[in-house]
Amino acid sequence: MDLVEVSPNAVPPVCRIQDYGRYLYEKEKSERAARKRQKVIVVKEVKFSVTVDEHDYQTKKNQAVRFLNEGDKVKASLRFRGRQMAHRELGYNIINRLIQDVGDAGVVEFMPRMEGTILHAILAPAKKDAAKPKPQAPPAAARPQRAQA
Repeated sequence: MDLVEVSPNAVPPVCRIQDYGRYLYEKEKSERAARKRQKVIVVKEVKFSVTVDEHDYQTKKNQAVRFLNEGDKVKASLRFRGRQMAHRELGYNIINRLIQDVGDAGVVEFMPRMEGTILHAILAPAKKDAAKPKPQAPPAAARPQRAQA
């Protein structure tokens, strides 16, 4: 048995007589359980080009929606090549269309912006409503009365 200081900042400090090895084991076990429950958010990337065709766009949009539903963030990037830089509005149209099409599955964390020749935006998964409103019970006047004996 050991004398273990439980709360050193309290006045007076709180100590407990216990098995220190067992205390460390329990603490490590609870930390391991906490790590198991947490979700690691990963940023997944979906790449587009200015000349993307409709079917390719739909496929990549569906991938982005799937990633968002799984709880991951999505980085939508679009690379301009050569003379495509003269028509940046086409790239902005594609990224803004993606943001509109994703809709309720995700929210925009970073609006589309240029970094060199790459236009990118980051989408985060939408918050899920944990508490749904419960149906209310009918008022007391509408309930049938019990006969008293």
